[in-house]
Amino acid sequence: MPGELFDELAAGGGSERAVGFLLKGERARRLLLLRELLDRLDERPGVLGPLGDVAPVWEAFEAAARRAPDAVDDLLMSPQCGAWIAHTLRRLHGAASGPPLWADAGYLACLAAAASVLAGADADLTLPVRAGALTLPTLGLVRLPDSAEAFSAVPVTVRAGQVTAGPVTVRPSATGSDTPGWQPLRTLRPGGIRLDDLDPYRDLDGPLPPARLSADEVAHWEKVVGEAHAILARGPGPGAVGAIRPGDITRIVPWASTQWPGIRLSASTGDAFGSMMASRPDSALDLAETLVHEFQHSKLGALLHLFPLLDDDRTERFYAPWRADPRHLPGLLHGAYAFTGVAGFWRARMGDRAADPENVAPFHFALRRLQTRQVVRTLATHAELAPAGRRLLAGLTATLDRWLREPVEPAVAARARAAAVSHRVEWRLRNLRCGPAERAALTRARQDGGAAPSGFEPELVPGGSGAHWEDARAALYLAPRPGPDADACLTTGDPARARDLYAARLLHAPGDAHALSGLLLARAQLDPRVRRLLARPERVAAALEVVGGDADEAVRWLAALSR
Repeated sequence: MPGELFDELAAGGGSERAVGFLLKGERARRLLLLRELLDRLDERPGVLGPLGDVAPVWEAFEAAARRAPDAVDDLLMSPQCGAWIAHTLRRLHGAASGPPLWADAGYLACLAAAASVLAGADADLTLPVRAGALTLPTLGLVRLPDSAEAFSAVPVTVRAGQVTAGPVTVRPSATGSDTPGWQPLRTLRPGGIRLDDLDPYRDLDGPLPPARLSADEVAHWEKVVGEAHAILARGPGPGAVGAIRPGDITRIVPWASTQWPGIRLSASTGDAFGSMMASRPDSALDLAETLVHEFQHSKLGALLHLFPLLDDDRTERFYAPWRADPRHLPGLLHGAYAFTGVAGFWRARMGDRAADPENVAPFHFALRRLQTRQVVRTLATHAELAPAGRRLLAGLTATLDRWLREPVEPAVAARARAAAVSHRVEWRLRNLRCGPAERAALTRARQDGGAAPSGFEPELVPGGSGAHWEDARAALYLAPRPGPDADACLTTGDPARARDLYAARLLHAPGDAHALSGLLLARAQLDPRVRRLLARPERVAAALEVVGGDADEAVRWLAALSR
């Protein structure tokens, strides 16, 4: 990779030429992985079971590629193909599970059938069917009459773009509406993004059954995607940090999370460049931010396929300001790169009241630049960086340091700093604790009136807080609203009332990390001596036990002890 292209990407952006270089690398990797997969399948005679041998399937794919190389290359580079190759290799190496292996490996026949349709080539194949659903990757789903078996094998013929499977004959097209026997993979008009609710390999790992969206849901996605593209088009030019081009994201997988309903979720994988899973967007502004965020992950994933960036044992022990749980260093690097893009996105929205009528961009920019710079500092301190990793981190550092010098309204910047501290304090209370030796030292200091113990490092709470938690105060720092509860008092300038309310809550629930963090934040506003306790709030949790459950007394004692 030419140095100037790497430096564009290291700064958090990337011109069309730089992203094009990443795509060339992804194509080379895709071919290598496909070759590896074919070799592994050759080592297992009969691996396709009722589907027959691998050789004629691959011959059909090659014949289609010779006839229509560009169309078949697009199929090969599709997120569906990349996710399937990665999943099946993991299965063959014993690192993943799924349906019968022949059904997973048999997706190769589905690719060959789709390639034949795209090329207008003839083919006779046997394809895996999952409960009556026969997949043609990037095109759609052939629906067969109800099948009693979860997995079965069905002979398929392809003639001049027409597919016959059992009693069903269809002419696949990625346009149009559902018809008897055929469900096309919908393509959203703005940006040509595929809305994938059909392909079995649309998840981050294992196969999923189809989950067809209603027409109303598709209309919502089409509307919000169109508005999100319009927002992005008004931003900085292509290649800037926080900007993406139409076509950078090629597929969206709607994510219906039952685990955390109502929470905005998105995710992506390095196996499927330019693809993302996302929960139903509430607004175009939310989706535009998510598009930028997930494409940052795609770019960094592609860079990691080309360069070793850091070495790590993947122990999850570090603070990430956008997570509820500890992260390993590769995860921190991904987060730092993604949120540099997010900070750039909000920087570009400042002053754009058409896209941001509530004027939240300055707060988000101020918050994300601060949090991301903190993570970059953690990486510089703890990560074993390869030369390319040091160069990448230098690029991110330069971008963030430049942004930290840019003016934001003082009151907004102060709320962003307070939000950053609030999240960090509560995260530490939920994920870290004083070890036995430090707790014993605190007990001795309380009994003997000695000095504050020093030289101790906290330990991770096994399993963390035990559940996902949301930063309940974040929205109030963004838009403070008067109210009777402690969080509202804290974020609207009444720390004394907030202190009393948090203390009352702690009398009934001394282990409430949210209440204890709020009490500390309120006391820090009232007494500058308490601010130093915010660096190690888990020590206050330990002191709470030492003093018998009186939170105010624990804070007063530790503040005096730490002078």
